[in-house]
This record gives sequence, C-alpha cells and structure tokens, in this order.
Amino acid sequence: MRKLSIIGMPMDLGQMRRGVDMGPSAIRYAGVNERLKLLFDKIQDLGDIPIGRPEVVIDPQSNLRNLELIAEKSTILAEKVDQIIQSGAFPLVLGGDHSIAIGTLAGVSKHYKNLGVIWYDAHGDLNTAETSPSGNIHGMPLAVSLGLGHSLLTGIFGYSPKVRPENIVIIGARALDDGEKDLIREKGIKVYTMHEIDRLGMTRVMEETIAYLKDRTDGVHLSLDLDGLDPADAPGVGTPVIGGISYRESHLAMEMLEESKMITSAEFVEVNPILDEKNRTATIAVGLMGSLFGEKLV
Repeated sequence: MRKLSIIGMPMDLGQMRRGVDMGPSAIRYAGVNERLKLLFDKIQDLGDIPIGRPEVVIDPQSNLRNLELIAEKSTILAEKVDQIIQSGAFPLVLGGDHSIAIGTLAGVSKHYKNLGVIWYDAHGDLNTAETSPSGNIHGMPLAVSLGLGHSLLTGIFGYSPKVRPENIVIIGARALDDGEKDLIREKGIKVYTMHEIDRLGMTRVMEETIAYLKDRTDGVHLSLDLDGLDPADAPGVGTPVIGGISYRESHLAMEMLEESKMITSAEFVEVNPILDEKNRTATIAVGLMGSLFGEKLV
C-alpha cells in the first residue's frame, strides 16, 4: 500500500520577511490533498506544527536569529518525520522557510546509512555563523546537516552529521556567498548551477544526478525551494533570484525523479503568499508534487 503523510511547518523564524509562515496554508488552498489523493492508496494530513508568534531573539554569542526556538521546533519536526517513516508512509513536509530542513533531515537521516539529498534551490544554504552575512538560519540548513554550525542545531536527535558531502547534489544554484563557494570546493559537493542547466539541458542534469546518487545512497531526500524556479514563474518567494529554472524544466526534473523511484522523502519550502500573485507559487508547488508522485499528462 502506497501511503503519504503531509505535515505543515509554518515557520518563518529563519529569516526576516513575514508571510512564509502561511506557506502550508497556501499549498493546501491550492489543492494539494485533492491532487495527491489520486496518486496514493492512503493520504493523511497531520496538520501543522504549532509555532506561535515569538519575538525575534538574537543569540548574543553567535549572532544567530531565533537559534533556540528554531532548534526546539526543528526537534519537534524531526520527531514527527521519524514517526511518519516508522509508520511506513512517505513524509511530505510543507514549509515554511528553508530552515525547516534542519528538522526534516534529522528525522529522515536516522533511517538510512547513506542518505542522499537533492537541494533544488537558487542558494546553497551552506552558511555558518562565521560566513553568513545576515545571521539568518534559513541560509544554513545544508551546512547544519553536514555537521557544520551551532551545536544546538547540528546535534538535533543526538547525532551528526545527517548527510555526507559526497551524497549531496545542488541543482539551480545562482546566488552563492563566498564562504559557500569555499565550502563547496573544500567538500567536493556536486553542484549544477544555472550555467550547467543552460549548457547541458535539464534532461542531462537529472540523468547525471540520478546516476550519481543511485549507487551511493540507500534513500534520497528532495528539498525543493520554490526560489529555485525563475521568479517569472514562481514570484511568491522571499529571496527571488532572476535567471532561474523554468516551470517546464522543473516538471521534467520531477518526472525523471519519479521514474527513478529513488525519492524517499520530500519538502517544498519558501512559498510566501504575501509576495505572490493569486497563489501562483503554491499552485506551481502542488503541480510539481503531482509530477514527483507520478501524475501523467496523458
């Protein structure tokens, strides 16, 4: 039996622009449950993890925003994701800013010896407190999952790292800070920037990604930030970067991942309906989920 469990993580603590906490509601409003129930034997929406309306707190030692709160809420998400996997269902997490990936990966990775990660994003999210220009934790979740960063974040669920650098593929990067570039070179992380996508085409990029991860991993998590797409297609994101992946290229990528049967968990993040046009970005997110889970055009 093919089962799906959806969990919303309406957290905007990892950055400064309000509205991304409404992302799970916008995605549900765009019909995610109705769309995906046609593709699964059983679908369960577990609702949202309560975040509340906390005041912004800047940690005096690290200068990180909302450090303790993000660690606390990420631990709750990790527990929920862990329970979903134990129940035999596919975990689908709706964000929320990209800092939610800290909790998702903590809950997923304990079930795999060699978890792979596809990071579909305009950004690398590989900053630490030392390299971050802003102190915003939504720019750090991949670094945290590699075991780099504050121990409150890297130590969630009592183990670190959650993923190895050789098991990561970043797709769509076009806005990397200098510290992130250094880390990518140092760790040998595989990255397909927009230059490679334009030059090789999305078909080859996905073929290479699938081949690269297939033999070295026993499960693959997809972390899809809607700002990976071009803002002309997905305007409702907090940190848009022009020159991104097209809507159709993204559908092709999801279709190829579905054909590979390698994706074992997923999250869709950074939908901000306040910045959107008639819920376009959430609707696109739901369409991409449809392709990822086996929806066919004919």
